[in-house]
Amino acid sequence: MTIVVKNLENEQATVAMGQLIAQHISPPLTVFLTGDLGAGKTTLSRGIIQSLGHKGAVKSPTYTLVEPYELNGFDVYHFDLYRLADPEELEFMGIRDYFNPTSICLVEWPEHGQGLLPQADLHLHLHYKDDQREIEVNALSAAGQTILTKLK
Repeated sequence: MTIVVKNLENEQATVAMGQLIAQHISPPLTVFLTGDLGAGKTTLSRGIIQSLGHKGAVKSPTYTLVEPYELNGFDVYHFDLYRLADPEELEFMGIRDYFNPTSICLVEWPEHGQGLLPQADLHLHLHYKDDQREIEVNALSAAGQTILTKLK
């Protein structure tokens, strides 16, 4: 099932969409975020992470590969695999340990870790539509379907 939400006309609308998604998610959950450079993946992630309770800045993990956020009783791991040279690097960093029953994992550029990442529950695809952005939300599991139904 797919929902297409149009009119993410600016950064505030993208953050607001992240806040809406955050209202309906809980661990364990894996979310893939895809789209061109600058399409709003990190901005959407910031809306999700801050809405889940993180009070500080949310920075892009482009160079660190992962930024951890310890929240009330669970962890959020924000991955950016854009600069990943080889998916095997994920094995060396212990990638499987991040995907556990008490974590929400947000993964930007998941195609760079293909074969080593678990199946996503939700796939959020952002793309340019004229001078705005459009988001496609796809459910890939029963947990994703429950979230998608709530987002309608």
